[in-house]
Order: sequence, then structure tokens, then C-alpha cells
Amino acid sequence: MMIKTNLKTAFLGALLCASQLFAQEKVSNTLPWSVRMTESEMIRCPKSWQLDFQPKLKWDYCHGLELGAILDVYDMYGDKKLFNYALSYADTMTYEDGSIETYNPNELSLDRINTGKFYFRIYEQTKNEKYKKALDLLRKQFDSQPRTSEGGFWHKKVYPHQMWLDGIYMGSPFYAEYAFRNNRPQDYADIINQFVVIARHTYDPATGLYRHAWDESREQKWADKKTGQSAHCWGRAMGWYAMALVDALDYIPKHEAGRDSMLNILNNVAAQIKKYQDKKTGLWYQVIDRSGDKGNYLESSCSTMFVYTLFKAIRMGYIDKSYLQVAEKGYKGILRDFIEVDKQGVISITKACAVAGLGGNPYRAGDYEYYINEKIRSNDPKAVGPFILASLEWERLHK
Repeated sequence: MMIKTNLKTAFLGALLCASQLFAQEKVSNTLPWSVRMTESEMIRCPKSWQLDFQPKLKWDYCHGLELGAILDVYDMYGDKKLFNYALSYADTMTYEDGSIETYNPNELSLDRINTGKFYFRIYEQTKNEKYKKALDLLRKQFDSQPRTSEGGFWHKKVYPHQMWLDGIYMGSPFYAEYAFRNNRPQDYADIINQFVVIARHTYDPATGLYRHAWDESREQKWADKKTGQSAHCWGRAMGWYAMALVDALDYIPKHEAGRDSMLNILNNVAAQIKKYQDKKTGLWYQVIDRSGDKGNYLESSCSTMFVYTLFKAIRMGYIDKSYLQVAEKGYKGILRDFIEVDKQGVISITKACAVAGLGGNPYRAGDYEYYINEKIRSNDPKAVGPFILASLEWERLHK
């Protein structure tokens, strides 16, 4: 009983110390928004493995999204503590033989690939071979990843015959960067094909939008028996796809056959982002094809993803500069309607859908009622990461 009491006392003491530390830390309002959000996250999560509300070590896409964004802040503004924050996660999760804590290649889940993207820079700067081995391990998963009849990767082994827009972001930018850094031009056609196949099968000609997912087998209850498409365009799914386009294009040579197909898709994505932008706020709805309908709401993760995509696509010359008005209106809307600042200067981003998917157990039907009733929370990394990225683009534009 004494041991249990002492452990409980120690735990409560640690919590008290953490809360006191949080109360003492401040974030200056003179800093750029990207730095303010980064410092706020580091206060909320003193250890980088704690990101995404994690109580224990986990290898998943949210850490990669957010730590990659934090490394971008480091690249732009310096401050070694930002690099060390990202490095500590990499070091904690990676063994000397390149194996990764909690990563199981046999799951064949594209969600497990995304975090590897920030390892390219960790390896570049540390030259520690365990990170190169980890990158090779993640790349090897593509050799076994099940595919549709047209060569599109299944989202996960447990989701047979299905391609999700989410999965393109989770796998293809990593695949493209690995090919670029390791002199594998033979991979570019396969990478481009991932974007083209899912665009072909999720495109809704009635709206111009891309629906969340496609089931080639038409076996899922959420899949249309004729097209295999899911019922709706979920904002964040299209946001993932939009970011995947601008990020993968960084590494695909301009002369590569089929690259123009990606640019054509990106230009349609940009046109739909503009078309469905809420005229009053400059933001976007959780379910894009039901924008403004009862129960629908303006959602922060898709809004930040769309703004980042537009800013970057304009900077890189992928889309017309006229989209700058759309991006700036969206960014100002994010600051006005989603960003909150406490007395210590710590900032939060609100109104993010915690998670949404299709199928599984319990079964997710992907109907309108499902999407609008999923949990909403603040400081979800799927909004935090894209907000940092969008802010960096804004800051680069206005330097």
C-alpha cells in the first residue's frame, strides 16, 4: 500500500510540476504565427512523442506531419531547439538496425509511411546510418503493398481494393522524395499513376470535387454499386490530396512524362477550392459537397490544408496568381475564426474534426450524418501542422 501511495504522490507531483511549467511559459505575440504555433505545441507537449495527444510511444502520420512542419520553421528561422525537438522523436523511435518502435511493415498501411518524410532531413544533418536504414525499411513496404488492377496502392491491407485520398498524402510524397534522393527515376511513373488513378475514380462530374474514397470491388456498403465511390467529398480528404500534389511535385522532374497530368489535377483542385470557399468567412466546410447545409460546419484542418496548397502552388508557378486572393482571404479567416490566444500568449487552433474514415469496426458508413457528428477538438495535429505550413508560406510571401 505504501508503494502505491508513493507512486500516486509522485505522479500527482509530476502533473503539478508540468502544470506549473505550462503556466510559467509564455509565447511572444511579436513572433511570426508559424513560430508562435510551434512554441505553443512544444509547451503543450514537452516531449515530441506526446504530440497527437499520445500517452505512449506511437509511430503514425500525425507526428510526421507536425514535426516536418516544425523542421520547416527551423529551416526558415533557425533556433536549434526546434531541430532537437524533432530529433528527439526520431531518436526515441529508431533502433540501430533501422527498425522503428511500433511500426509493423506487415500491416501494409500507407498511414505508417508519412512520418518517414522528416527522416530525410534528420539523416541529412546527423549522418546517423540508423535513419537511412529506417528510410529503406519504409520504402521497402511499397514492394509488398497490395494494388488495384490499375496499380493504385490499397490504403491498408485491412481495406482491400480501396484507395482513399488520405492515402495518397500518406505514401506518395515520401515515395517521390525517396526516388529523388536515391536516384530512382524508374519510380516516377508509378508515383504519378497513384494520383491519376485515384483522380479518375473519385472525381464527381456533377460537382467537380473528389470524393473521399473508391472501392474497386464495389463490395463495401459505403461504395456506390456502379462507380465504387463513397458518398461525399470530405473536406480533409481533399485537403490531404491537395497537399500531396504540391509536395510530391517538388521531387518529380519537369521533363517526366505524366507530370502534366498532376498539374492538370492540381488546377482542378484549386478551381474547386475557390468555388466552394465560403463567401463570408473565406473558410471551408467539413463536407464540401453539402456546404452550408444544416449541421455542417466550417472546419479548420481542411481550411488550413487548402490555404497551404494554394500559397505553395502559386509560389511554385503551378496555378495562376489570381488564386492569391482566395488564399489570403482563407488565411485571414483562419486567424479570425479558428485561432485563440490565452493570457500567456499560447495559441490554439479550434474546430478540427478529430478523425473520419470508412468501413472498419464499428462500421463507418460515410453518409452525411456520419461526417458531421464525428468528434471536434482543438489543437489536432491535422490542423496544427498545415497551419504552420500555411503560415510559413504567408510569411515568405510578405517578407
